[in-house]
Formats: sequence, structure tokens, C-alpha cells
Amino acid sequence: MSELFIRLQKILPQHALSRLTGHLARSQTPWLKDWLIRQFATHYGVRLDEAQASNPQDYASFNDFFTRALKPGVRPLTTALNAIACPADGTISQLGTIDDDRLLQAKGHHYSLAALAGPLGQGFANGTFCTIYLAPRDYHRIHMPFEGELTQTLAIPGALFSVNGVTADGIEGLFARNERLVCRFDTDFGPMLVVLVGALIVASIETVWPGPVSPYTREVRTDYAQVYQRGDEIGRFLLGSTVICCFPPGRVTLRPELQAGAVVRMGEQLGTRT
Repeated sequence: MSELFIRLQKILPQHALSRLTGHLARSQTPWLKDWLIRQFATHYGVRLDEAQASNPQDYASFNDFFTRALKPGVRPLTTALNAIACPADGTISQLGTIDDDRLLQAKGHHYSLAALAGPLGQGFANGTFCTIYLAPRDYHRIHMPFEGELTQTLAIPGALFSVNGVTADGIEGLFARNERLVCRFDTDFGPMLVVLVGALIVASIETVWPGPVSPYTREVRTDYAQVYQRGDEIGRFLLGSTVICCFPPGRVTLRPELQAGAVVRMGEQLGTRT
């Protein structure tokens, strides 16, 4: 079944299917968007009680629901002075050391940091990384792990394979093949990458700053000089995907109890600046 799922993704019109889904998700037709929200919330067990708006009728569209804001205090932000905050709700896919230029994708599968991030990936060899998979039920806004200045982004067009565990196990270089937005920040411990990876059915990647509009048709490198605090919202996914954080060598220690498969929540302590 896993092999069939992977083969099917390779022959599907990924972008056309994702754009069609995006069109439905943007619909503001009351009966349609209310039905979609109720079906989705029931099927995936979405915690609407955590959302600022718990009634499907309060959302303008399915996209509005999917990128829903949470009630104040539902995701408390770590207050430890040197803490690296988790940028998103999700499940740890992999984490550990960047082996020269190689990141672990799944057991037996590695991919290149240069392929993932292009020139923005310089300065992270032998550093630390953490990959977080956002399931459909999760909160889909992305937040800053640590205070820093956004200096550059690189929008990279690509495929839209699913990024769940089955696909990560079966497709080489998955995250470096999918559409993605590489965001590079300067912090007081050195550079930091936050990479937003698109996936099948993901209608778009959005950021709080102006920039290229997803889906990307060509590589676009953009310079910025904007400071964000730890916990600030920086972007969101329309229909689930993956966030990859990279830190320079010797500067960040991830919590030792975190392992692949661990469930994490936005704002909790992911590691410590050293």
C-alpha cells in the first residue's frame, strides 16, 4: 500500500490538484465552507475548543478555518532566557546533527543542505537541525524560534509530494524536491534557517512580510532587514506541511529527550542557545 501511494503521487498532476483544492478552500459559499469545515474537523479530530472561533459559521472560508488563530494562553511561550522555542505544532520527523552537508530525512535516507537551501544554507555544516511535520489537525501558523533579523529569503519552485512518514521513507531527497521558502535570520548566536516546505494539496505558503506568492514559478531571492521576536508569527500553511530549522555548529543544543515521533507544540522549549 505504501509503494502504491508513492507511485500514485508520481503520476498525479500535483500542482493542478493542489490549485483545485485551493480554489475550493477559498470559497465563501456558506453551505460549502461550513460543510467542509465540519467534515474536516470531525475526520481529523481538530480541537476547535482551542480556537478563537469555535463555530464553523464564524469563518469566512475553509482557508480561514485552517489558518485559525488560537485563544490567548493556549500555547504558552517558553520564558527561559536562552530557550529556542518550537516554531509550530506537529511531530518531530527527524532531528540531530547536520553531518557536514547532510541532513537525515528518514532511516537510511539523507539529503543535501545545499540542495534544500541553496546559497542560504552556508554556515550550517556540522550544526543542528530539527524537522517538524504538521498534520492536517495541527495549528498551522509558524512562529519565530528565537529573536532575529530576517535578512534573506529564497523561494524555490518544486514538486508537491506528500511529506508524511510514508513518503519521507520512500522518496529520496523529498524536502529538497518540494516547493519551499528558505528564510535566513541573523541572531545573537549566528545564522538561523527556517525552511517552509510545501506539500501535496497545500494551496500556498504565506508569510507576514511581502514577497513572492506561492506557488513559485522560478527561484526568487529577496533581501530584508526586519526584526522579529521569539514567538512572533512569521507565516502559515494552507493545508499542512513541514518546517525545518537549522542552527550553526556548537551554538544550539536540542532537548535530549526529544526523539523522532515526539509530539511538540508551538512555544514550548525546543532547545537552548549555548
